[in-house]
Amino acid sequence: MSELEQPNAVEEPASPTPSGEPLTTRTARGIRDFVDQIASSSPARLAVIVFVIVDLGFAALLWLPLSANPGQETRFVDAVFTATSAVTVTGLTTVSTAAQWSVFGQVVILIAIQVGGLGTLTLTSILALAIGRKLGLKSKLITQEALNIGRLGEVGSLLQIIVITSVSIEAALALVLSVGFLAEGEPLGTALWHGVFYAISSFNNAGFTPHTDGLVPYDHAGPTAWLILLPVCIGVIVGSLGFPVILVLRQVGFRFTRWNLNAKLTVVTTAALLLLAWVLFTAIEWANPDTLGGQSVPERIFQGFFASVMMRSGGFNLVDMTDTSQVTLLLTDAMMFAGGGSASTAGGIKVTTLAVVFLAILAEARGDQSVIAFFRTIPDSVLRIAISVIMMGASVVLLGSSIMVALTHMPLDHVLFEVISAYATCGLSTGVSAGAPDAGKYVLSVIMLIGRIGTNTVATALALRSRRRLYTYPEERPIIG
Repeated sequence: MSELEQPNAVEEPASPTPSGEPLTTRTARGIRDFVDQIASSSPARLAVIVFVIVDLGFAALLWLPLSANPGQETRFVDAVFTATSAVTVTGLTTVSTAAQWSVFGQVVILIAIQVGGLGTLTLTSILALAIGRKLGLKSKLITQEALNIGRLGEVGSLLQIIVITSVSIEAALALVLSVGFLAEGEPLGTALWHGVFYAISSFNNAGFTPHTDGLVPYDHAGPTAWLILLPVCIGVIVGSLGFPVILVLRQVGFRFTRWNLNAKLTVVTTAALLLLAWVLFTAIEWANPDTLGGQSVPERIFQGFFASVMMRSGGFNLVDMTDTSQVTLLLTDAMMFAGGGSASTAGGIKVTTLAVVFLAILAEARGDQSVIAFFRTIPDSVLRIAISVIMMGASVVLLGSSIMVALTHMPLDHVLFEVISAYATCGLSTGVSAGAPDAGKYVLSVIMLIGRIGTNTVATALALRSRRRLYTYPEERPIIG
């Protein structure tokens, strides 16, 4: 009998490799090695891939009929926009969270916020670790001090600390918020759900609300409002500081002299921006009958504080931003663009970036040869990265605003506000997102993704690029100004 006529033999498992490993094991090892290669050669590229995959996964879940309330139909563009807004912890919406999404859909949004927030904290820390491995010993020690970890490469323990710290803060906030909602007359189950939702949304600076009117019904100055509005403010502030700062506070407490430079710059700049925004917002809107004008003096002061906290990244609001003056919109634009701390759930160019550039300007005005902060010298390479991040952010805002104006034909001040809110992952809105055509919603989704991962990836890419010339060119100063 010929070979073609022989009966089929029993199929055997995948043939082993020359090393004795099955083919499936070799395939898994190959995929792992491929991912490791991308992570080591281009961690920024891996960050983009992971964020896009996670975003599309949550968009698919929100597109399911189960995610919508009975009688509501979810359009694909709204599912993509909402998923992107949740994963990037932005808070912009094209549909009402309470009216459109069922309990299952709101749970999906909440999980997306948690994954996006923890992913941001973990991602930025791992990117910093990647920078430390690529640079010299001095840079490694600086990175190690900034992250406050025992050894560079302890990614697993770092992730564990991030998760435990974040969940502990969110649990404490949820407990207080649940008591506040119970005091407002909500049933126990509803109060617990709202407490958990607002705790996660506030700490991650997401700005999503499960109520149709958001936090507006709780803007009265009663004692119950302090159990809701104040914890939300605390959650936003703590989340915007960033994990490296939170870990410093956890280790050495409030002993300012023992903080590292990153913690000092972040906290001082954050406090200065909060105070500045509080005073300006309250003064500008004090007599506006559509915002603060009809409130009592204590309510005006507190709502000014609430707005100053939210306008940099929180995204919650007690007043309609379309009712504020154009000066307030411009002030909010600036605060949103500044954002929060590095390696935090907040967006923007980061307060440390702003602080470094401000200190550089101050040093130039004084005639100093180097940039100094808290008896530490800031390297010129950090200043160049800070300038690059600012220029990238400004370019994204300029291009995005131009495209959105062409697509929506809406007023420039409202479009600019919405684009900055998307890029800074803030979530405050003038209604452009909901009224934009489908193309505009996709554009804003891309801007949110760029705002969430763009700053980190660009800073990492610039820090990883380092080359030395064996020669120098003659110096010549061009005329500036």
